[in-house]
Amino acid sequence: MKLKKLTPEEKKIMIDKETEPPFTGKYENFFDEGTYFCRQCGEPLYPSESKFHSGCGWPSFDDCIEGAVKKQGDADGRRTEIICAKCGGHLGHVFEGEGFTPKNTRHCVNSLSIDFRPGKR
Repeated sequence: MKLKKLTPEEKKIMIDKETEPPFTGKYENFFDEGTYFCRQCGEPLYPSESKFHSGCGWPSFDDCIEGAVKKQGDADGRRTEIICAKCGGHLGHVFEGEGFTPKNTRHCVNSLSIDFRPGKR
């Protein structure tokens, strides 16, 4: 598997599992039609139709492309981490039961973990 060389900022998020500051990511208020891909391996992760504005400060999605994202317990023992199923890069966290959308799920994703490509899937 060929992986993209990450910038130091991207490495902090995707490998070291840090979180970018809220309301600073380029995709937080971005709603064009297209697909979001893993910044590290290029795997498609989220269709733009699943993106919604949650007001939390990070890009929010209520669904992912089937099989693209894995959930696992976070090191803090309280949250559920989401990672790219292909390369294991840290994307963010998933929260359920908040009532933002009918799917009742929010994938809270760091902008530095994803890339966007316009157009229909």
